Amino acid sequence: MAKVTVSLDADLVVEVMVLAGVGSPQDAVELVVRDYIARGHRTEARTAAREEELRAVELKPREEG
Repeated sequence: MAKVTVSLDADLVVEVMVLAGVGSPQDAVELVVRDYIARGHRTEARTAAREEELRAVELKPREEG
């Protein structure tokens, strides 16, 4: 996999290291990025499931009484 080098503010990275509980700046930032991606996938899955439910309701014929 290709690698990318990014410059970040040291205070920001130290805070991420403390919150993530890791001693390596590389590992801390990687954990944050992986978590962000995973949250995005979970959100997409929930949104897709909700849209499927709404489509199913819209497709049901109305009962006329």
